[in-house]
Amino acid sequence: MTRTAVGRFVSDEARERFLKAYEEAMSLWPEPREEFDVETRFGVVHVHRAGVERGEPIVLLHGHGANSSNWYPQIEAFGEHHPVYAIDTIDDPGRSVQHTVVKDSRDNAAWVNEVLERLGLDRVHLVGLSYGGWLTLNQAVYGAERLASVTLLDPGGLQKVPLRFLAGTIGGLFAMLFPRRCRPWFARVLANHALIAPARLMAPIVLSSRTYRPSYRPAARPFTDEELGSIRVPALVLLAGRSMLLSPEKALRRASALIPGVRAEIVPGIGHGLPLEAPELVNTRVLRFIDSEARSRFTG
Repeated sequence: MTRTAVGRFVSDEARERFLKAYEEAMSLWPEPREEFDVETRFGVVHVHRAGVERGEPIVLLHGHGANSSNWYPQIEAFGEHHPVYAIDTIDDPGRSVQHTVVKDSRDNAAWVNEVLERLGLDRVHLVGLSYGGWLTLNQAVYGAERLASVTLLDPGGLQKVPLRFLAGTIGGLFAMLFPRRCRPWFARVLANHALIAPARLMAPIVLSSRTYRPSYRPAARPFTDEELGSIRVPALVLLAGRSMLLSPEKALRRASALIPGVRAEIVPGIGHGLPLEAPELVNTRVLRFIDSEARSRFTG
């Protein structure tokens, strides 16, 4: 769920190398872009902002071990009609700096809510991938007061994390040892689009996997039937047809049966990294969902 100790780089030198790679990865974002540091009771959370000045905000939460740069294929499309904020999650390697352990679901909801409050954000459309999807689902259960909707992209929290996800992660790290010309084959076999993502996008992730401790995070716990049934904000769930994290058909049935009014679908042939592998599809689905929710509120 969350790391059981405050994460740190093994040395100042390692952190500096990471931050240099991080800034190069963030250059994939379109300009202009602003940055903020937000104080919370658990540490300083780093936030990037892009898009228009007015409109209902879209807030993005990345996956385990990643950072805000991973959202670069979404920023221009989302930012055309919405302010867009991407958060470096507090217990992952990025520009956020944690000083207090985040213990449980309520702590996670608290730090996310503190970030939204201190940025002055209400009626937020929260979008999360993988572990960020778990955080988004958690917010819908334990801290929904500032949410207009949630979008869950192949999220944790619908099922117990299977051993094949760990095996796939190890396989991906092994594939990174091969020359780039070999990686498209591994990407197809492992359904891991990150293997063929831009080198500067992957550089900070690879560096932090070697130099950020603790690197281990306990598997995201599945939410109970009662927790999922308590959600009262509009929800969209996009599941990867070739997910290593979920059994998509089972996850679809559970989400559809338990989350009130959810819109859920499986995206065939796509791996766990939906926003990178199928950016146009993700952008279209998310914006259509947000727009339809806005129209329903206006006409309702």
